[in-house]
Amino acid sequence: MTTAGEFSMRAVHTANAAPLHRFLLRLVDGRQEAAEDLFQETMLRAWRNLDELPPDGDAQRRWLFRVARNLAIDALRARQARPPEVGDLDPGRVPVAADVLECVLDRQLLDDALRRLSPEHRTVLVRLYYEDASVADVAASTGVPEGTVRSRSYYALRTVREFLERAGGRP
Repeated sequence: MTTAGEFSMRAVHTANAAPLHRFLLRLVDGRQEAAEDLFQETMLRAWRNLDELPPDGDAQRRWLFRVARNLAIDALRARQARPPEVGDLDPGRVPVAADVLECVLDRQLLDDALRRLSPEHRTVLVRLYYEDASVADVAASTGVPEGTVRSRSYYALRTVREFLERAGGRP
């Protein structure tokens, strides 16, 4: 059983659907999904205001087109207020999980190599390369001559490089 309101809404839809849809497609630069969303919202507004719709067919069409235009403007403003949506990403610019895993594995290899050093050699490498201290600063803080700091650095680096080569890591 159909009510008078349903019959009227069907008549409004039948009389205006095609021209309204074409109008909305032009407003949204041919984006079918956007036009359909706006069309549905326009028809929903018409249904909610069915009692207020003008009885004249031309006046109804003007009302629908005005509502559709206002909805399109609101949608455009909402899109402009939001940050731009990310569409197709360039796969070459997206970090790959394998790269992250490789960094973690490299870090683990380096930690293993540093643990194999004596505390004196490890201290020299950490201070020189991680803390960016000078040879003079390391010598002063450890209480050994600068030549000893250089020697420990040389042998520590050689040991780490050999360990990484054997483990398959990058020297």
